[in-house]
Amino acid sequence: MSGPGFAVIDFETTGLFPTGNDRVIEVAIVHVDELGRIEGHWDTLVNPGRDLGRQDIHRIRAADVMNAPTFDQIAPRLVELLAGRVVVAHNASFDSRFLIAELQRAGHWTNANLVTLCTMQLARDFLPGTGRSLADCCAAYDIELDGAHRASVDAAATARLLGAYVESANDPAFWSEDIGAAVAYKWPGMVAQEIAWYPRPDSAHPMTAASFLARMTHHLPDVAGPAEYIDYLALLDRCLLDRHLSAHEVEALVQLADELGISRHSCEALHLEYFAGLTRIAWEDGILTTDEMADLVDVGNLLELSLEVVSAALDAPTPLAPESLAVVDPAQAFALRPGDLVVLTGDMTRSRDVWEGELVARGFTPWRAVTKKVKLVVAADPDSLSGKARKARDYGIPIVGEVALEKLTRGDSASG
Repeated sequence: MSGPGFAVIDFETTGLFPTGNDRVIEVAIVHVDELGRIEGHWDTLVNPGRDLGRQDIHRIRAADVMNAPTFDQIAPRLVELLAGRVVVAHNASFDSRFLIAELQRAGHWTNANLVTLCTMQLARDFLPGTGRSLADCCAAYDIELDGAHRASVDAAATARLLGAYVESANDPAFWSEDIGAAVAYKWPGMVAQEIAWYPRPDSAHPMTAASFLARMTHHLPDVAGPAEYIDYLALLDRCLLDRHLSAHEVEALVQLADELGISRHSCEALHLEYFAGLTRIAWEDGILTTDEMADLVDVGNLLELSLEVVSAALDAPTPLAPESLAVVDPAQAFALRPGDLVVLTGDMTRSRDVWEGELVARGFTPWRAVTKKVKLVVAADPDSLSGKARKARDYGIPIVGEVALEKLTRGDSASG
């Protein structure tokens, strides 16, 4: 696996400052031989243990990294893939600084004098007058770059760009000094760990009831009664507060159903009952507004209810539920009241100062720390891994996104 040759690397990160709080959240490595030919590629998401920063740029969700390895877990394998090779990146200064910072944070001493080459800097020799971005350099060689800001895509494109440079130079001596220095470079010794790398999924499907019902067996004996049903429905209502099911919420529902002894069949019945209660509330005034219809459709889709059930709810009020199931009134479950403490976390589309001003203007209290007195936590991503989000889950405080905050603070309860 070691050199000689090149190891093209690309990181996706939470931000721009490796020596501050920013962390690596995705890494890709592509091996290129001395003649510019691609030999292999590897990539993985990385759990940074904090929020993910500008998710609109890298498009990685907190749910994607929940089960990913941490950097210290992938470090031995990563160093193995880099050893004996010239480290190459497009803007190598950025990637090498993150590499060194993460290795040092994980307790591994690293000589800062890495042997690196930068395809952005090399463009001055091979592509004079071309823009410095990876897209510009790739376009000059007609190299495809579809899905930028995905580590595997950027690393693969950079590897092909390096291959084009090697071919253009047509002189092995141009690279020999760096290749020789890379073979001699001493990386820190590490004990290999049997940690599977965790590539980013090709597509991100929204969570629905299918995400957790499939994990429950039809044959699990149901030992629950009305009290357990109410507990489950109360959690379901909290999870659907923002009409979004986060991965953390799915885990919480699975765990609670297991702890309470609620079978898959009963969970499905409880979902129907929850929807029936929501439908009755929507029809209380005898009119179903466009917003109420949209809300019922959203909840029906999240609960994986049949088209027939959802269509019937839009046509007429749902009959009263069977007495065998306990009912939680969705309209009474959660509401923000004047003075309630609200905590914000993560990089949102609106600045924190703007949101805090909005909260104050509407009679709520922005709060910086998560305590048991906080009523609501608002995150850029409801699956946020920030310390505030983790503490909120410990305390059972709802976590919602910006859209839900807008509805709740305007008194437009997400419960219909």
